Amino acid sequence: MNESTIEKRLKKEIELIGGKALKFVSPGVSGVPDRIVLLPHGRIVFVELKAPGEKPRKIQEYRARELRDLGFEVKVIDSIEKVKEFVGELRDEI
Repeated sequence: MNESTIEKRLKKEIELIGGKALKFVSPGVSGVPDRIVLLPHGRIVFVELKAPGEKPRKIQEYRARELRDLGFEVKVIDSIEKVKEFVGELRDEI
């Protein structure tokens, strides 16, 4: 399984609970998370997607830390199972 398969599943599952999983691209700023998940009631979660077993690069860890320091939630997801867990947690909250 590759990262794009996991990314497509995340997008589909988020849409099923009424949210959006937008591709995040920031020209000139490397290492930003792959998706911004927008949920009902103004909830925002940044998501870094990886192929199974892969870890974020140093710059990705740095960007995640920057976002967390600003008060945002950042998740790293590397499997369909983790997508299901993440979406299940969100479903329980909204």
